[in-house]
Amino acid sequence: MMRKPTHPGTVLKEDVILPLGLTITEAATDLGVSRKALSELLNEHTSLSPEMAIRIARATNTTPESWLNMQNKVDLWKAEQKDPKVIPFPVFDEPETKGLMEG
Repeated sequence: MMRKPTHPGTVLKEDVILPLGLTITEAATDLGVSRKALSELLNEHTSLSPEMAIRIARATNTTPESWLNMQNKVDLWKAEQKDPKVIPFPVFDEPETKGLMEG
């Protein structure tokens, strides 16, 4: 089983905020969000929103996609832990359905 991916809040805290010597209040002010909202993200109590990803990307000269990709990996990992049971679809054999599985 794959290990749990790192939450983007942890990355922000450990790789950006702490090395820069910023307080949570200073970082929240710079990002234009409340201290509570930033604290909840840093402590993994909330997921990263697209808006927050844009704010962090602008503050760190990165891309919002890179931050959202981190969140997506965490979300997928959590969903996989629930191990949903499904019945696979039957194989398509008829000519009129072959195009459904192609790009």
